[in-house]
Amino acid sequence: MSETQAALQPKDGDGLVPVTVLTGFLGAGKTTLLNHILTAEHGRKYAVVINEFGELGVDNDLVVDADEEVFEMNNGCICCTVRGDLIRILGSLMKRRGKFDGIIVETTGLADPAPVAQTFFVDEDVRGKTRLDAVVTVVDAMNVLQTLDESPEAVNQIAFADVIILNKTDLVDEAAIAAIESRIRSINAVARLHRAQRGDVALTDVLDQGGFDLARALEHAPRFLEDTSHSHEENVTSMSYVMEEPLDAAKFQAWIGALLQEQGADILRAKGILNYAGENRRFAFQAVHMMADGDFIGPWKEGEARESRLVFIGRNLNRPRLRRGFESCRAQ
Repeated sequence: MSETQAALQPKDGDGLVPVTVLTGFLGAGKTTLLNHILTAEHGRKYAVVINEFGELGVDNDLVVDADEEVFEMNNGCICCTVRGDLIRILGSLMKRRGKFDGIIVETTGLADPAPVAQTFFVDEDVRGKTRLDAVVTVVDAMNVLQTLDESPEAVNQIAFADVIILNKTDLVDEAAIAAIESRIRSINAVARLHRAQRGDVALTDVLDQGGFDLARALEHAPRFLEDTSHSHEENVTSMSYVMEEPLDAAKFQAWIGALLQEQGADILRAKGILNYAGENRRFAFQAVHMMADGDFIGPWKEGEARESRLVFIGRNLNRPRLRRGFESCRAQ
């Protein structure tokens, strides 16, 4: 067994099928990355959901049947073209559950990832069988700065990301890469960022990310949650908060519910790990616009700081107001 296969072995836990959403602007290299995932030696089979049949392009020698909603390819993957509702597609896939280990959803280059992410909030059957593991956004180092200036979709794709693959880094110099990474961080300070050439990244940097587990993300980038006070040039910004005192669960639910009701249209993503008073388990919270979800994800680890960490990514965010609201949720 290779190191990659060992690292990607199914983990004990919820038994849900992990879903990776692969997004990125036109020409960023999504299909190249998908190719890499599907042909690598990881010992797994993936079902692939794509927005447009013409974008598949996985391998020149693949034989596919465009008349079929679901079909198997010669490398062991199952592909679906999204001609209908994603919920229906996922339901169809789950009937073939034994044929694959995970699902990859590739969006079109102009897609906003929000509707895909929301699918895992709104449908109980989908939530009961799958879990959104990560939104992976591929970024074109050659063109990203101009694209961000011209396209709100590109900004949204970076804002939603749990993992960002900065692709085509061989085509720009180190100074340009530093400027790009700074721009990306001004939009999304908590996503894991990896450089790549022709989509060649370690599969352990893309798969099994546990993207909504903020504590796991912090293991890779502990400083990203520092609540800095500098302003951002982007319309979309990320703001993060840390609370050392335990939270009152009822107060937090009331506050976050009212906040999302009022500002949900501007809040692209919110996620955090919460320390509720009187509870020995960590609570994982996540939201996409006005839709929120959360659940306990296991006990606090020995020696782990029992503190609440919360991140907002969105537009028109008021840092002092969010801080005051979060602090009002302290347990008495």
